[in-house]
Amino acid sequence: MTTFRFNSASVFAAPDSPYYAEDRMQLEIDRAEASRAQRKYARLAGFLFLAEIIVVLAGGSILSWVAGSGTFAERAARIAASEHLYRAGLSMIVIVSLGSALLAFSLYATLRPVNSLLAQLAMIFALGDSFLALIVRMCGFVRVHLYASAQTIGTTALQALSDLMSSIADVTENLGGICFGIGLLIFFYLFFRSRYIPRALSALGLFASVVWIGLYLASLIFPEQHELFQHISFPPMGLADVITGFYLVLFAVRAAFPDHQLA
Repeated sequence: MTTFRFNSASVFAAPDSPYYAEDRMQLEIDRAEASRAQRKYARLAGFLFLAEIIVVLAGGSILSWVAGSGTFAERAARIAASEHLYRAGLSMIVIVSLGSALLAFSLYATLRPVNSLLAQLAMIFALGDSFLALIVRMCGFVRVHLYASAQTIGTTALQALSDLMSSIADVTENLGGICFGIGLLIFFYLFFRSRYIPRALSALGLFASVVWIGLYLASLIFPEQHELFQHISFPPMGLADVITGFYLVLFAVRAAFPDHQLA
């Protein structure tokens, strides 16, 4: 009777083969290693979910506190007076944009055993959001330079340039938001399908992602309602991300691989 040596691309040896026990042991070792790696990536994803929200809130608070409200000249004066602090706030948001790429990869590594192609597609959309977010941050740093220059050059022409950069940033943010929503929609679908996290939590994530995508699409058509749409879409998405983050940090996932598949 012909027997086969086991490898990741073939079946393992027949039960009556002298290699069967060895192959079975190697399979269990590979399973354990894959499970440990998957749980590490799941906990990393959970940590990044929570850390990014904290850093975004801290950076946004700094930007809002420094800039305040009022006319372009008034905001320019306040930002110029605290330019380094304002740049620090922008830099915190840059860190979040870069961290989003690591979050996308961590979620991909966690959910790849469920459906590798869908997990890869979700990561691509999420990475697209990270790239577009860096463009938004670039516009922010350019506007800081314009605010600082207003003290010596004047405000009329600089305000027009600042408004242009703001418009570019807003449109880019909308496009990135759509990519972000699609990526999370697929990730939460894979969580729902795999039962790695409670299905109620996956369903919340799916609902939040659909609302997020729809309202960011609506922002492209009704840009004057962008702030209202954000107030509607942020609470469910924030709730889903926070709870998912805590769950993954505390419990990770339960990996289960069939005998013929390794992660």
